[in-house]
Amino acid sequence: MIGLEATFAAKLSSPDPKRALGEAGNDPKAIRRVAEEFEAVFLGEVIDQMFAGIPTDGEFGGGHAEGVYRSMLSQEYAKLIAAKGGIGVADAVEREILKMQEEAS
Repeated sequence: MIGLEATFAAKLSSPDPKRALGEAGNDPKAIRRVAEEFEAVFLGEVIDQMFAGIPTDGEFGGGHAEGVYRSMLSQEYAKLIAAKGGIGVADAVEREILKMQEEAS
C-alpha cells in the first residue's frame, strides 16, 4: 500500500513537496498556491471515495472510460472547492508552512 505522503506527492504538480515549498520561498501567493494545491489533492481523494459507492452499470454507464472520466471530474471538483475557500485544509497547511519558515530562520 502506498503511503499517504507518496500519494499526495504523486498528484502534486511538483513530485517533491519539499521542492515545491522551496520554490515558493517566502512569496505569500506561492505559499497559498501550494497549500490550495495540497487541499485539492486531499479533496480529490475524498471525492473519489464518495463516488466509489455509486453504481456505474446501466445502458450508458460503466467501462474503463467512465472510471477515467470520474477521476478527472473528481480532481476538477476538488480544485474548484479548494480555490473557493475549501474546507480549511489549505489554511492549516499555509499556517504550518509559515511556522516552519519562521523556525528555520
